[in-house]
Amino acid sequence: MKKIIAIALAVLMLASLAACGEASGENTTEAGGDTYTIGICQIQTHPALDSATQGFKDAVVAALGEDKVDFKYQDAGGEFPNCGTIMDGFVAENVDLILANATPPLQAAASATADIPILGTSVTDYATALNIADWTGTVGGNISGTSDLAPLDQQAAMIQELFPDAKNVGLLYCSAEPNSVYQVNVVEGYLTEMGYTCEQFGFSDANDLASVTQTACDGSDVIYIPTDNTCATYTESIANVVLAAGIPVVAGESGICSGCGVATLSISYYDLGYTTGEMAVKILTGEADISEMPVEFAPEVTKMYNAANCEALGVTIPDDYEPIA
Repeated sequence: MKKIIAIALAVLMLASLAACGEASGENTTEAGGDTYTIGICQIQTHPALDSATQGFKDAVVAALGEDKVDFKYQDAGGEFPNCGTIMDGFVAENVDLILANATPPLQAAASATADIPILGTSVTDYATALNIADWTGTVGGNISGTSDLAPLDQQAAMIQELFPDAKNVGLLYCSAEPNSVYQVNVVEGYLTEMGYTCEQFGFSDANDLASVTQTACDGSDVIYIPTDNTCATYTESIANVVLAAGIPVVAGESGICSGCGVATLSISYYDLGYTTGEMAVKILTGEADISEMPVEFAPEVTKMYNAANCEALGVTIPDDYEPIA
């Protein structure tokens, strides 16, 4: 009787182990093939970056289903060192893909891993961000993404269209953001060719923003602000200075313009993020090789204006501009 009981227990244990093995195999297959973990690092919170993140998530969910993807979202609070810590965490978790929203997260991700696929978005110039000398349009390796670069020559032409009698253009930007430096240097070249006198007004962090903005107002007829994350976060501080001084701002994107500008030639950051999400789906499902994916751009740009600020400063806007909602 004892032998019979022992044999029966052994059979039950083997059956239980087999069932656990089958269940474990099913979970492994699902996790590896049907469900994905995506780490998202956003440098800080402001409307443009928030829209890009939302567009990315919506595209991924639309293609894969809400129950098939787990988003691990982290906000770096505007601090570059936080980006490195966040990326190290994503690597330790062995996420399936990383979304780096803005240049500092992209740089941190590139330093953290050469294996996990990395997609950047809201990054103006990948060659500048990643120190690529011979830019061909494709990063290669484990990195690709989308650029938020609107045509800088057209932004310069917008200043000429709106303010043909201006003489001095101030270029306001955060000197700690490489892509902002890139944009003001390029725009300055176009504006100089048009006959404007340009002066760069760089600030190192938000503590200097108000004072540098005042200095820019004192020496400028109009101010240009690129797609700068610090400026986008502190548009109210800029508005308090420029509106009181009566100096109009032409901005690189609609979020900054809605806070402190009069006009912009802007992309849709939601659409940009959505395009990035579509790229992510192709990578995760094996449809595309990230090393061969060129950096993509926003499908279109739109002339927009801030009605309240235009009225306050007496700026007349042509009919082909759209009001910022």
